Amino acid sequence: MPESTQALLRGALDMLILKVVALGPSHGYAIAQRLQQISKEFFQVHQGSLSPALHRVEDKRWLQAEWKESETGRQAKFYSLSKKGRRHMNAEVIHWQCLSDAVGLILRAGEES
Repeated sequence: MPESTQALLRGALDMLILKVVALGPSHGYAIAQRLQQISKEFFQVHQGSLSPALHRVEDKRWLQAEWKESETGRQAKFYSLSKKGRRHMNAEVIHWQCLSDAVGLILRAGEES
């Protein structure tokens, strides 16, 4: 996979994580499950991709983390959106919507009769 494609997908995953966490504080497994559920099974993010992404967005201070007891009684790191993360997420959502609209225009080119 070309490096530019990897960077694009990494940026998308960061934004999708922020969007899911904006719905409410969640631990890693719950974030992965929510992404899969909301996307109707399209996004299936494995731990090997999710953990580095969570560390990346936490290092950028887009997420705050706190250890708490999960619904299973085990300790888990719960993530919540920071103010900086909310600003970044809102900007990224606009960017991705514009990108999606532009790609859609190109994909539909020539279909209008």
